[in-house]
Order: sequence, then C-alpha cells, then structure tokens
Amino acid sequence: MFPPKPSKEDLAENSLSEDFLDKIIVGDAREVLRRIPDRSIHLMVTSPPYNVGKEYDEDLTLEEYLGFIEDVMREVFRVLVWGGRVCFNVANLGRKLYIPLHAYLIELFERVGFLIRGEIIWDKGEAVGGSSTAWGSWMSPVNPVLRDQHEYIIVLSKGSFKRERPEKDGAISTITKEEFLEFTRSIWRFPPESAKKVGHPAPFPEELPYRCIQLYTFKGDVVLDPFAGVGTTCVAAAKTGRHFIGIEINPEYAKKGEERIKEAINQPSLFSPR
Repeated sequence: MFPPKPSKEDLAENSLSEDFLDKIIVGDAREVLRRIPDRSIHLMVTSPPYNVGKEYDEDLTLEEYLGFIEDVMREVFRVLVWGGRVCFNVANLGRKLYIPLHAYLIELFERVGFLIRGEIIWDKGEAVGGSSTAWGSWMSPVNPVLRDQHEYIIVLSKGSFKRERPEKDGAISTITKEEFLEFTRSIWRFPPESAKKVGHPAPFPEELPYRCIQLYTFKGDVVLDPFAGVGTTCVAAAKTGRHFIGIEINPEYAKKGEERIKEAINQPSLFSPR
C-alpha cells in the first residue's frame, strides 16, 4: 500500500500554546489529547504498562485495554504532523497463556491508519533473564518455559515515511555518526531502569526515549508521551533541546516527573550550539 498524497492542509503544522508546552499535564490521556491542536506533535514515545487501564478503570479485559489504547492512538494520529513518528514500547504477556500483545497492537495501529516502519527488539540483558525463577519444568522437556528478556519498540509514521526538514531556525539534527549507526540497528541492548530508583513500578530507562528522539526528531521539535509516568521521555526531550508534552493521570507521578525535569534543565546541555 502506497502512502496517501497529502493536501496543503495535511502539511500545515500548528503551534502549541504555553498551556501545553514543556509540561506534564495531569489527566486522562484521551481527554487531554482532545485539547491539543491537529498536526502539532513531531514524535510520540511511550510505554504504557498493561495495567495502565487500572488507573482509569479497575478491571480491564484484554479487549477493553486494546479499545482504550485505540482511543488514545486515534487522537495521537490526529495531533501528529505529516510524517510524524511513534515509538511504542510494549512487552508481551503471560507464559502458560502467552499473549502476543505487540502483534495485536500492530493490527490496531494499521486500523487507525499508521504506516508501520518496523520494530526494534530491546534486549534487556542477561540480568533480566537470569533473575526469573519461572522455569516451568527444571531441566526437563515436560514443560520448559521461556524467560523473557526482551521487549518491542514498534515504530510508526503518519501519512509518509519521510519527514521534511523544518524551516524554523535551529532545526538541526543532533545525532552523531556513531549513534546513527548504532540506533538504526533493529536490536538495542541496554539494561532496564530500577523501579526503586525512579519511584515508578514500571519505568523505562532514559536511553530508550533518548535514542528515539535522536533518531526521529530535529532540535526544537515537540515530543509527546501520553503515559508519562515519572517523566522519563520528557527528561530526555529537555536534555536534547526538544519541547515536550507529558500526560499522566497519577498526580504523584506527575509531580515526581516535574521535579526530574527541573533537575535535568539545571544540568549542562548535552549539545553545545553549532
């Protein structure tokens, strides 16, 4: 299937008010996204844990969860610019009843209208696989169980695989040659983040959004995380000279995220002016 030809309206980008820019907004992602202008976001990076719906509704079935994610992603599609990207981190579920969640999500994303760019395997390393004790049958073919040490990052585009360089001043790429060669590989290897360290039960490491931001945005672009948690995506955006919008339903996590962002802003920038 060939990407559709855009109209002039499709290519027009809208600016964001100070009410949204460089903040973590407390609220339901579906409701907050409806207030964001069309075609104003350049990249979405997120990692909603499967139980994210419990903050919204106590007992979501798999079907209800997928419906919830579809509602969010339809709004994300609307707010992305033409050629805007999505990096959606997800782990599959279960062992005795294995749920290939990433496969269900890819089908969902195509239904919404996204172009599938590919998927990255995040290898979390030996420490993760070695820490699991769910062997099934120990040293026996009766019922050996696979111990997951990887997750997926599904990469999507809106409308076009290509995105034109912005005309605004300072819209430069900040990725190095070494980073480009490494980040364009389909397997990424780095350890997970400690839940205790960042104060969130399902954190992802800053390295994950950092790589996505470096690979898919220009300096000055706007990065969205609709399930911001403690603001890891927002921190990575601030450190790399991008604007951000975080949305988080838990006010305690949002407050922690704002504190982490302030700390990051007060640190020296990763990039000196060119």
